[in-house]
Order: sequence, then C-alpha cells, then structure tokens
Amino acid sequence: MSDFYQDVLTGAVFVSGLIGFVSGEFVISSALFATATIASNVNMNRKLSKTGNE
Repeated sequence: MSDFYQDVLTGAVFVSGLIGFVSGEFVISSALFATATIASNVNMNRKLSKTGNE
C-alpha cells in the first residue's frame, strides 16, 4: 500500500473516531483514536527506517 493510501486510511479512522466521540460512543471512539495513533506511529517509523534516519 502506498504512503498516500496509508495516510488517507489513518485520517479516515481518525475522523470516524471524532464522529463517534461527538455522537456519544466513547468506547468505540477511544478504540478508533488508539488505532489511528498506532497506525500513524507505525507508518512514521517505517518511513524513517526507509530513509535511514533513525
């Protein structure tokens, strides 16, 4: 999967977590925020390891 699609997917999960938070689904939104955070960190570490800037 390309970097653009990974970023779009992470953004979509974040936005759906935000919508869930506003609608009152706090457990689901917390899980979606955690998923977006982990995916973002994994993607960032993967990008850094490709460039060799660890």
